[in-house]
Amino acid sequence: MEAKTTCHSGCGCSCGHNKGEEHPNVVLPILSFILLIVGLILDHTGQGWFSPTVKLVWYLAAFLPVGLPVIREAYHEALRKDFFTEFTLMSVASTGAFSIGEYPEAVAVMLFYTVGEMLQNRAVERASQNISRLLDVRPERTDVFREGNYINVSPKEVRTGERIEVKPGGRIPLDGILQETEVSFDTSALTGESMPRILRKGNEVLAGMIVLGQTVRIEVNRPYEQSALARILVLVKDAAERKAPAELFIRRFARFYTPAVIVLALLIVTVPAFTGLMMPSFQYVFHDWLYRGLVFLVISCPCALVISVPLGYFGGIGAASRAGILFKGGNYLDAITRINTIVFDKTGTLTTGCFDVTDIQAHRISESELLTLLLSVEQKSTHPIAQAIVRYAKKQNISAASVSEMHELAGHGVEAVIGGQEVLVGNIRLMKERGISIPEELSDQVATVVICAIDKKYAGHLLLSDTLKDDAVEAIAKLRKLGVTDIRLLSGDKKEIVKSFARRLGIDQAYGNLLPEDKAAHIWEMVEEPGKSVAFVGDGMNDAPVLALSHVGIAMGGLGSDAAIESADVVIQNDQPSKVATAITIGRKTRTIVRQNIIGALVVKGIVLSAGALGYATLWGAVFADVGVALLAVLNSVRILNRKVW
Repeated sequence: MEAKTTCHSGCGCSCGHNKGEEHPNVVLPILSFILLIVGLILDHTGQGWFSPTVKLVWYLAAFLPVGLPVIREAYHEALRKDFFTEFTLMSVASTGAFSIGEYPEAVAVMLFYTVGEMLQNRAVERASQNISRLLDVRPERTDVFREGNYINVSPKEVRTGERIEVKPGGRIPLDGILQETEVSFDTSALTGESMPRILRKGNEVLAGMIVLGQTVRIEVNRPYEQSALARILVLVKDAAERKAPAELFIRRFARFYTPAVIVLALLIVTVPAFTGLMMPSFQYVFHDWLYRGLVFLVISCPCALVISVPLGYFGGIGAASRAGILFKGGNYLDAITRINTIVFDKTGTLTTGCFDVTDIQAHRISESELLTLLLSVEQKSTHPIAQAIVRYAKKQNISAASVSEMHELAGHGVEAVIGGQEVLVGNIRLMKERGISIPEELSDQVATVVICAIDKKYAGHLLLSDTLKDDAVEAIAKLRKLGVTDIRLLSGDKKEIVKSFARRLGIDQAYGNLLPEDKAAHIWEMVEEPGKSVAFVGDGMNDAPVLALSHVGIAMGGLGSDAAIESADVVIQNDQPSKVATAITIGRKTRTIVRQNIIGALVVKGIVLSAGALGYATLWGAVFADVGVALLAVLNSVRILNRKVW
């Protein structure tokens, strides 16, 4: 059966989830249940007035409150040319039971199917609400400064540029710029990181953070619907639309499965009839074989699979989000379980990306003049090395000069015109390509070297160093423990530096001096290799081509990094490389749960189907088995949300 509507869980299945009703009518099932029980008592006690005609009318009255809605749904689906749905199965089964005089069981089929759907719908709805609560932690009210006073309003009413106040222990409702000198925040709702994060005046604060220790004032810089948390929520909800292969398989499977069981049910009724005609010794009783066929139809309903598989992936996406990992779809959650090769970028991924200037050498000009030129060309760049140079120059109280022309040379550096002089700032490769002579000892430096040339003559250089992230070594160890042994390091930095970091990390294959196109060539070669499933982990901005080329692109997104969210399949919000192993673990756990649901549902249904065909199962048992399997599958799907630590 193919999905037509989206249920509350976001799974997109067509499972009769009340078709848009938020609160299903429980009065009708209760009325049906009372009439059924009273009818059974009257039947059992042998009341004289309870004649066959009265009995038929009585049970019809019990059937209609729960049967008509299902029959109506079957009719509407048939109008859309979808003849093989669970509504059809239930309608045929109950009608058949009436036709052979099994009135109580006909009512029971519809009654327990309806109650089961209500319970499933409630479980799915609760799971969806749990996921939303995990993610949407924004407060419903906030204090905004207007006309000399703080007034309490909905965050949706706050405009950009207005100032809000949040008390200690309160959650930030909107993104904004911190106005206090220094404040600690709990960012676990966004990043999954338990350690407090210290932010200073001018830093951006994001919705969902918790203020620790003091009242803070924040100048709002984004409206409610554009906050970082709002974008995360949209991303997680959209992820439900990107189906994993198992989900797509279940949909295709259900489309063939339902008509197949209807044909089998007909064969259960008709084949013994032909056998009886050909073999007089075989006693064929139409009533018994029709009953077996009806049992077969009831238990064949594939709701357990159609609901639980998408819900399993949705639960996995929710659990990952709580851990600070954003999957863009169930397909990526599934794909990450097959990863056997992981390629890391170095700067900002395994290292902090916070470079410090360790040495400065000027030639033919003073150090202050050299820093002025470097500051002038690097001040608008977001590259970690450029930012380190800017920080260092400003500490020396250096001011930037006017730049008349500037061109970025990807993977090499920057070319500019300052005060009529042609200034070149970049790496050793750039200087060699331009034929500029530099000191020989610079080629042997393990540190990162930034060289400046004026009018094609060497004018000085800076040495910078980077440091490993606290969990970088742990990240590699965790991946090896998960069985990922092919781990590589790619970087545009010098080979010597890259190999030095690789040794400290325990990575055997490391490549340096790579331009963006060189990285892409490396990834392409690996992707084309049979049997390799490649994930690339980068910063999400400079590595967009390789993130797209790899089977799974993982970005160290940081808090609110739009570029990372756009370019990657998976975004790690707190920039911890150890979260790559966590993402794989959650993916594998989700896959296990989905497989349990598929195998469990098919095994139970197979047993009851066989028992029904052989005459050992009743319609009562078939209904209970169908509802029970569906409920167990739903509960199994959402248990991943209860796990606190990964």
